Amino acid sequence: MKRTKTFNLALTGMLIAIGIVIPMFSPIKVIIEPASFTLASHVPIFIAMFISPTMAAAVSLGTTLGFFLGGFPLTVVLRALTHVIFSVLGAIYLKKHGSDAIESVKKSLPLSFVLAVIHATCEVLVVLPFYINGSMPQANYDKGFFISIFLLVGIGSVIHSMFDFTLSLWLCKPIQAVYGKLGQQMHA
Repeated sequence: MKRTKTFNLALTGMLIAIGIVIPMFSPIKVIIEPASFTLASHVPIFIAMFISPTMAAAVSLGTTLGFFLGGFPLTVVLRALTHVIFSVLGAIYLKKHGSDAIESVKKSLPLSFVLAVIHATCEVLVVLPFYINGSMPQANYDKGFFISIFLLVGIGSVIHSMFDFTLSLWLCKPIQAVYGKLGQQMHA
């Protein structure tokens, strides 16, 4: 049992480190305020989510720090903070129902979609007050509410979330080859 706790602590630290580095140094990031899309920025969060609720929360908070240290706008940092919600909910679901839902990309699509909608809803709710009180760059208002908030943040987050979820599943295969099935080993 002690070995598992030590392993989980080390893995959490590594995922947090990766989560901090990705937004700071990723060459593939697009910021169209109030939205931002950084390739693989959710991967450490999803891998942590596949393992446990506590790890999901810790890694989500760590990646939020990465966006803050990366100099992203406040709306982006606060959007990153909402990742705690969908990742912990997803981890609780996987803990209760087993890891069969993430056995393959095809089997994972319903879970990925539900989590992506929760993810996007939280991010829209964070950005909405900034839009309403007029504290966003003028370009957002020029685009209008539908494009700025609904399409860029809402739909954009759903697509980005599902893409990173799938990427996380593909990356978990080599980890599982070395450490065994994530859900069995880590939720214990």
